[in-house]
Amino acid sequence: MTAAIQVQNPSAPMRRHDKYDRLVAAAQSLPRLKVAVAHPCDAASLGAVFEAIELNLIEPILVGPQAKIAAVAEALGKDLSNCRVVDAPHSHAAAEKAVDLVRAGEAEALMKGSLHTDELMASVVRREGGLRTARRISHCFVMDVPSHETALIITDAAVNIAPTLEDKVDIVQNAIDLAHALRIDTVRVAILSAMETVNPKVPSTIEAAALCKMADRGQITGGILDGPLALDNAIDLGAAKIKNIQSPVAGQANVLVVPDLEAGNMLAKSLSFLADADAAGIVLGARVPVILTSRADSTITRLASCAVASLVADAKRTRLTATEV
Repeated sequence: MTAAIQVQNPSAPMRRHDKYDRLVAAAQSLPRLKVAVAHPCDAASLGAVFEAIELNLIEPILVGPQAKIAAVAEALGKDLSNCRVVDAPHSHAAAEKAVDLVRAGEAEALMKGSLHTDELMASVVRREGGLRTARRISHCFVMDVPSHETALIITDAAVNIAPTLEDKVDIVQNAIDLAHALRIDTVRVAILSAMETVNPKVPSTIEAAALCKMADRGQITGGILDGPLALDNAIDLGAAKIKNIQSPVAGQANVLVVPDLEAGNMLAKSLSFLADADAAGIVLGARVPVILTSRADSTITRLASCAVASLVADAKRTRLTATEV
């Protein structure tokens, strides 16, 4: 299987967006993703949709106030004639209608427009008519750090504020499934803490050890887990060797599981603002992937988020086909 987001020649100099470029190229080889876009009523959100259309990544259904969407499209100089628009009077109704389109089988993914994330997710997780599954919903950043050889999946930095051990089982499994959808052959999961030893006074180290044992017993599958690991020895082989950590994960993790949302948010933003990284965002654990974009996101980040969702949806189609055979 091709590792779509891994550098083929690690000795070659890093070029910014190398990982995302490969991600987009992989998604372009797939059928266009049918996406219900909730309330794309500003230039940033609707512009991202047209950028993804032009790269043949998505087939959108625009859900929101028709007049507002038309006015934004006109201001952008874009033609809406080839886009399906579903009228909804306001953002709350747009979120609900977008979810309904998924439930009806008319869309394979959701995309956030110019509404609050909480508003969209409230419709996703509502008990009646939502998109819940048995799996805990969680968020992953797929981060393209220019100075790092591979993309890094960081979870959870946006949805689960203080996840329990039970929550973290699903958070880890969602991230592993995402890594496989991104065509990463060997998924190495580092359960992060402030140290690499189990310390009863630091709860995140206890949970890390428990998650690793759960993986040993088959309660988490598809990846190699190790933890607790501090960030340095999770991603840097030199740091791992200095501390004499013998592990198939240490120094080469491609999934980083943080103790809580605060730690994840700080890690992701530190990479973005201090290491010039881009952060494509995706919500997993619902019936379909949810693309979360921000007005501050760069063009390549928005496109990478669409590409990630396309690969996740394709992996789901593949699993369903295998089940039916």
